[in-house]
Amino acid sequence: MKCTRLQKTLQSGAKIKHNRNIIKTELIVALYAKCVRLGVYFPLGFTFNAGGLRFFPYAGAMSKPTAKSHKATASDVARLAGVSKWTVSRAFTPGASISEKARERVIAIATELGYRPNLLARSLSQKKTQIIGVVIDELKNPHSMLMLDTVTRQLQQRGYMALLLNIGSGENYRAVLSLADQLQVDGMLFLGTVLSDELIAVAREMHHIPLVQVCRNNDEPGIEVVNVDGLQAGKQLGELLLAQGYTRIGYMMGPATSSHHTLRLEGLQLALNEAGLALEVLLTAGEYARERSYEVLTEYLNAQAPDQRVEALFCENDVLALGALAALREGAGNKFMAVVGFDDIDEASLPGWQLTTFSQRIDLIVTEALNRLIDERATPGGVWSQGELRIRRSHLKP
Repeated sequence: MKCTRLQKTLQSGAKIKHNRNIIKTELIVALYAKCVRLGVYFPLGFTFNAGGLRFFPYAGAMSKPTAKSHKATASDVARLAGVSKWTVSRAFTPGASISEKARERVIAIATELGYRPNLLARSLSQKKTQIIGVVIDELKNPHSMLMLDTVTRQLQQRGYMALLLNIGSGENYRAVLSLADQLQVDGMLFLGTVLSDELIAVAREMHHIPLVQVCRNNDEPGIEVVNVDGLQAGKQLGELLLAQGYTRIGYMMGPATSSHHTLRLEGLQLALNEAGLALEVLLTAGEYARERSYEVLTEYLNAQAPDQRVEALFCENDVLALGALAALREGAGNKFMAVVGFDDIDEASLPGWQLTTFSQRIDLIVTEALNRLIDERATPGGVWSQGELRIRRSHLKP
């Protein structure tokens, strides 16, 4: 009798343990299945035996299967869209001849397949890289950054890319521009860059591509110029100062380059000559840096008695003008001096400065430059060459 009870107890315990093992096994299997559905795989296999979980290496069978994905081609898109490969190519080419309905169908199927056009292959077939070299030497100048932002945006809208070439160090132009030559850019755009003899010589050696300079003049017949009429702009600012009754007017320039690169000084002198006056003083900062204009004007203020100073100062650009205004706030005493700038950078309109200046309308200038560079289409003397006065308060008498 006792033996029977003992046997039943043992059997009952074994059954409970067995049931627990089954539950554990089912939980582990369920967990594994969940991991597989989530994409989680294990490098080890496992077995369950008598309540113990044993792991063992599982070679290959438990690894996530990998298959080499097929990269969609233009042929794949063309087949599904029911068009030719050339129609697919035109759908991705800005300005190409293709109906809007066909373009939308091709783009939709290309998006579904994950297709992207091969620009390198296109450049080899069309002998165009869709890349424009953008040369700049004044990245610290806010106006240069405005130009760069405008250029890159307009290039992207036309389906082109910009290759930025920073020559601000003034060293080894050949090494910098050789990169553009090796990539066979479709054209070169100089953003307000001072063209030295060495830079011009290197540009001439490049394969035959169009060269356009904006916001600065040059004397090279092979480099087109797209620049505001600096003579008239300088004359307008000069006349604005004369209208306030100023008769002693000075000018501050940046680098000691030929003034005809911008013609702003010539425009001011023209306005003065017509009024029977002459330029009182020419200050040279040496670079377009606010710190330098601050130093140069401070030296001038310290060297001149208040009644011997100029009444108004025309600065070659806004960076110089803001440095000059800062110097006047600290060192002019009670003696007022009017200041005007050029370029209309964002800071010029701030309440603390209210700088009267001249906007070159970079948006219009860049459009004209790219029309010439890419489309070989010019509009000489268009609206882009006029610019606009930005009249604020820095030129007004207190």
